Amino acid sequence: MQIALSIVQIIVSIALIITVLMQSGKSQGVPGSIAGGAETFFGKNKGRTIDGILSKVTSVLAILFIILSVVLYIFAA
Repeated sequence: MQIALSIVQIIVSIALIITVLMQSGKSQGVPGSIAGGAETFFGKNKGRTIDGILSKVTSVLAILFIILSVVLYIFAA
């Protein structure tokens, strides 16, 4: 059981790294700061964009990683 959970945790950690690296930066220099106001005004469907989806996936993977870490710690003790 512990080996299976360790394999799942490795897969989740690799997926978490990939989703974090795929996200765009919050500050994209001067053009990003100028267009930032328009994006917040017109960004009603921000949850449906790729950045919104990646943000949700990152949150789910991070929570899953924490839960797996705690469970593996309990099994190791």
